[in-house]
Amino acid sequence: MSTLCDGRIAIVTGAGRGIGREHALMLASHGAKVVVNDLGGNVDGSGGDVSPAQQVVTEIEAMGGQAIANGDNVASWEGAQRLINAAVETFGDLHVLVNNAGILRDRVLVNMTEEEWDAVINVHLKGTFAPSRWAAAYWRERSKAGQPVSGRIINTTSVSGIYGNPGQTNYGAAKAGIAAFTNIAAMELSRYGVTVNAVGPVALTRMTEGLGPAPETDEEREARSPRWIAPIVTWLASDQSAGVTGRVFEASGQVLAVAEGWVRGPQHAPVDDPTQLGPIVADLLAGARRNSGMDGRPGSWPQPT
Repeated sequence: MSTLCDGRIAIVTGAGRGIGREHALMLASHGAKVVVNDLGGNVDGSGGDVSPAQQVVTEIEAMGGQAIANGDNVASWEGAQRLINAAVETFGDLHVLVNNAGILRDRVLVNMTEEEWDAVINVHLKGTFAPSRWAAAYWRERSKAGQPVSGRIINTTSVSGIYGNPGQTNYGAAKAGIAAFTNIAAMELSRYGVTVNAVGPVALTRMTEGLGPAPETDEEREARSPRWIAPIVTWLASDQSAGVTGRVFEASGQVLAVAEGWVRGPQHAPVDDPTQLGPIVADLLAGARRNSGMDGRPGSWPQPT
């Protein structure tokens, strides 16, 4: 089998289990040296145990690859800096940052607490920003010094964010923010030889096993395996993806797709009298596609009840 990432150094956050573990293993199988980052916490972010990350390192080493475990908190400014430094100090460089770490604190809006909101926003949104910022600074310095840069930031968004899912205003807002972050960071970092993309996975993991009906057949279980997400991440991590940036991909055992962003729909000349807006807005909405639902199809967004 040909390999895509020979000699590349990659960081994968939240790589001790689930989707992140699959990313780390596939990147290593394609020749990357991997920093396996994971706090080893529970789904809600509590607790901590570095052993899941170390187990992935052991698996990588067993296949003849190179990896180290890292237990830094990616939502910590200093922890994120230590994480980037760990890759450079251990392997001599950094090419790929996969921001995958996340937690869930699902609750309908009227029952959500401040702590449940803050915890999810912190891990997902700041946990994407902080490592990306330190990685971007590293690549900028290399670029300014005239050294070649082939940097990749691959963020983890979600269909819950780009399309919406009841009970996840905190998680969805964070994931939608990550999609916007991806688009803007791609604009800013292209001058340094860095691409920024995002993947919205659908898979059965510790985080999602309580959401929706459980798979009843082997075929359903296989379609929701986290292994289906790693191929697009591995390709985006490679030199082959150099011309792709600012895009959001959906990936699962059922589909690989590009999610299209917000676009301007039907329009009207400016109106300064709000009393005239009723029929104008009705015409605008009549010509506009309804929002997509979780399946990504325009018009499948649930109607208000």
